[in-house]
Amino acid sequence: MSEPVRVAIIGSGPAGLSAAARAAQLGLSHVLLEKTDHLSDTIFKYQKGKHVMATPARLDLRSDCRFDEGSREAILGIWDEDAAANKVTVAYRAEVVEVTGEKGAFHIRTASGDTIVAEHIVLAIGTQGNPNWLRCPGNDLPHIIYQVDDPEDFRDRHITVVGSGDAGIENALGVAEEALENRVTILNRSKDFARAKAKNVSDLMEAGENGAIDIRTETQPKIVEPGWLTLETPTGDERIECDVIVARLGSVAPRAFVESMGIEFTGPDREAFPKLSPTFETTVPGIYVIGALAGYPLIKHCMNQGYDVVEFINGNSALTPADEKDLATIFANLPQKRPVSEWLDYLRARVRIFADVSPLQMREFMLDSKVAYYPAGEVVFEKDEPGSSLFAIADGHALVAVAPGVTVPIEQGSIFGEVGLISGRKRGATIRAGEDSIFVEVSRTAAIKLMGAVPGAKRVIERISLERQLLQIFKGGLTVDDLAPVIDGAEVIRVPAGKPVVVEGDAGDDVYVIRLGSMVVEKDIGGRSIFLRYLPAGSYFGEMAVLSGEKRNATVKAAIGSEVIKLTGAGFKAMLAARPQVREATEAAVAERAAMNSFIESRKISYASAVDLYSDTASFIMKEGLGEATDALLIDENLCVGCDNCEKACADSHEGLSRLDREAGRTFAHLHVPTSCRHCEHPHCMADCPPNVIHRGPDGEVYMEDGCIGCGNCMRNCPYGVIRMESTPPPKPGLLSWLLLGRGPGPGEPSPKWTKANMPEGKKSKKIAVKCDMCKGIAGGPACVRACPTGAAIRVSPEEFLSVARLEEDAD
Repeated sequence: MSEPVRVAIIGSGPAGLSAAARAAQLGLSHVLLEKTDHLSDTIFKYQKGKHVMATPARLDLRSDCRFDEGSREAILGIWDEDAAANKVTVAYRAEVVEVTGEKGAFHIRTASGDTIVAEHIVLAIGTQGNPNWLRCPGNDLPHIIYQVDDPEDFRDRHITVVGSGDAGIENALGVAEEALENRVTILNRSKDFARAKAKNVSDLMEAGENGAIDIRTETQPKIVEPGWLTLETPTGDERIECDVIVARLGSVAPRAFVESMGIEFTGPDREAFPKLSPTFETTVPGIYVIGALAGYPLIKHCMNQGYDVVEFINGNSALTPADEKDLATIFANLPQKRPVSEWLDYLRARVRIFADVSPLQMREFMLDSKVAYYPAGEVVFEKDEPGSSLFAIADGHALVAVAPGVTVPIEQGSIFGEVGLISGRKRGATIRAGEDSIFVEVSRTAAIKLMGAVPGAKRVIERISLERQLLQIFKGGLTVDDLAPVIDGAEVIRVPAGKPVVVEGDAGDDVYVIRLGSMVVEKDIGGRSIFLRYLPAGSYFGEMAVLSGEKRNATVKAAIGSEVIKLTGAGFKAMLAARPQVREATEAAVAERAAMNSFIESRKISYASAVDLYSDTASFIMKEGLGEATDALLIDENLCVGCDNCEKACADSHEGLSRLDREAGRTFAHLHVPTSCRHCEHPHCMADCPPNVIHRGPDGEVYMEDGCIGCGNCMRNCPYGVIRMESTPPPKPGLLSWLLLGRGPGPGEPSPKWTKANMPEGKKSKKIAVKCDMCKGIAGGPACVRACPTGAAIRVSPEEFLSVARLEEDAD
C-alpha cells in the first residue's frame, strides 16, 4: 500500500488529465490511474488521422493542458508533453476494480492487487467502454464492430455504419475517403442528424452528393447475416450486401461499477447519469464525477471540469464555471435578479421536462436555449408561423386560441410547441401569455438532444403530445384526467411499410391511433383481398373489435413506414365510459363502418372485377409512397392530349421554372402520377434544411421561402425525385412580344441555350431548390390544373385517388 494521496483521479481522458495537471500545479499529492499503457484511451481509439474539433468555440478553455482543434495524433502528442511538463503522477495498467471506505480514507483496489488510499476520488472514466449494442437478430456475428481504428483496414468492402452521431458520421467519412472501391452506407433511424455537429453533417451531405456515401434516413437494421444486411425502410424491407457493420450507437455509464461505490443515479433508465452537486460531488461525500460520465461529452467541457473539480477540492468555493458569463447573459433580461445556479435550480424544479436533467446537463441545454419574460397578453407566436422550437412554462401560464374568442390554458410546468418540434408543421394556433410569465424556448436541436440524453424528458414530451393528439381526435369534452387510463398503458410502435398492424380473423383488444404515416384497410371477400379505405395520420382503428368483443373483421397495414399509438382495450373502454357523448360518437362510427362492410360483402360477386382493382390500388399506394401524400397531381391519360400546357403554366407562374415533369412518373388505372411534389404529411425535404426555409402551410402545402443556400439537402432527402437545383433564368419578354414580334422563347420554361444567351454578362445566378408549392398565393389555385384544356389534370389526396380509380373502373 502506497502513501495516502490527497486526490486519486480514475481515468486519463481529457477530464482526468486536466484534473491531474491542476492537482500537480497546486502541489496536491495525487495519482492518475489509467488501465491501459497510454493516456486518454478514448482519444487514442479514434480512427487514425481523425480531425478533432474544439467546440463550442465560444467557451474559454480553463486547463493546464493545451487543446485546440487538430489531428488525433497531434493532440495526443501535446497531451503527453503537457503531462510530463506538469509532472503529473501517472500509474499505467492500473484498472480499478473496487472502491471502499469514506471521505478522507478511500481504498482503491486495482486488478493487479495494489491498493491506493486517497482522501478524495475523481471519477473520469467516461462511457466509451460500455457501448450500446446492435439490437436485431444476428447481432453477435463477428463482422459487427463498435469502433474504427484505422480506415486503411477497410478496402474494397461493403461497409454499413449504423448510427448518425458525430462518431458514426466521422467513421463513414473516414472509410469512404480511404478507398474509392469501398461502398459505404450510413443508416439514420430518424430524418435529421440532430446529434451531430453542423460541420460533420455538411461533410456527410457533400459525400452523399458526390456518391461516396449512401445516406439512408428513417432506416434501421432488421436482420444481420454473413455478407448481408436486411434493412427496415419507410417503404418496406430491403436486403443489401454488407461485409462490415460499424455500430456507433452511443454508450452508457458503467452503472454497476459506479453504483458499487454507493453513488446514486438520477433515475432507473439505462441512459441516466449520476446525481451530482454543482461542484461535481456525488451522493457519496468525497467522490466526484466529471466528463462524459457526468453527461458532458465535449472535450473542452471535460477539460474545464477537470480544472474546476480540483479547485473545489482544494477549497476554492468562489470559482465559477467557465460558461457562467454566457449563462448569465441568457438570464440577464428577466425581472428577478438571481445567480445562474439559482435560475438553473428554479427551472429544474418548475418545468416537468427538466426534472431528471442533472445540473451539468442543464447548463449545456440552456446554452442552446432562450429564457424570456412575457407580460400578460403578449403573443408568443401566431398561428401558421414557421417554427420548430419547444416552449416550457417556468412561471405563469399560456393561453391557446382554439376558436375566435375561445382560449384554453396551459399550466405552469407544461410545454407547448411540441407539434412543430415533432412534425415540422407551422404553428397550429396562436399562443399568448395568460399572465406575466417566464417561458423557456428550447431550440429543436437542443430538444432532440434532451430527449435522447434524458429518458424522463422524452417520456414527458411524448405523454403531453399523446394527450393533445387524443383530445383532438376524440373531442367530446374529454379532459386530460379522462385520458389517464389510456395514456398510462399507451405504447408507440414503429410499423414498416406493408406490415399488418391487425389481421382479419385474429382476436384483439387494442385500439390504434396513427401518429405518423398512413394505413390501408383490406378485407378478405371470396378469397380475395378487397381494399376498403385509406386512413391518414390522426385516424384510429381497432375499436370495432374492442366494442363488439368479436374478432378483427379487417386487416390494417401500413401504407408507408408509420408509427401507431397502441391503446389497451380496457383503457379505451374506461375513457369512453367517462364521457357518454364520446362513446355515442364512436359507436355511430363503428356502425357506419360495419354497414359498409356488409354492403361490400353482399355485392362480392358483382364486385369481382373491382376486387382486383382495389387490391392493386392499395399495392400501388404502398409501393409509390402515395400513402404519405396530402396532395398529388394526377393526369387522366384517357383525356390527356400531350399539349404540355400544365408544364408551361407552371413555369410561367414560377419565374420560368416548371415544378413538374408530365411524362415522368408511374401510371395506374389510366391515372398517371407525374413527377411533382406530393406535399407529404411529414415532408422528407424539411428534415435537414440549414436555413429553415421549407415550411408547411395551413392547407398542407409544402413550400420554400426565400433564403435557400443551395445546399441540396432537400433534393437528396426527397425519395420521389421532385426537387431539383436550378438557377433562375433571366426575365422573358411578354406574351404579346412573343406573339407579334417573335421575341423571347415563348410560354413555358426557356431552353438552356436561350437562358445562357440572355443571361446578363458577368452574372451567374446561383442554384437554389425548386419544387411545387401548389401555387401558394396565386388566385385560382394550381396553374397546372387551370391550364389543362381537357380536364385531364387534377390534384387529389390519397383517399380521393382511390375514388377516382373506382370511377375509372366503373367507366371501363
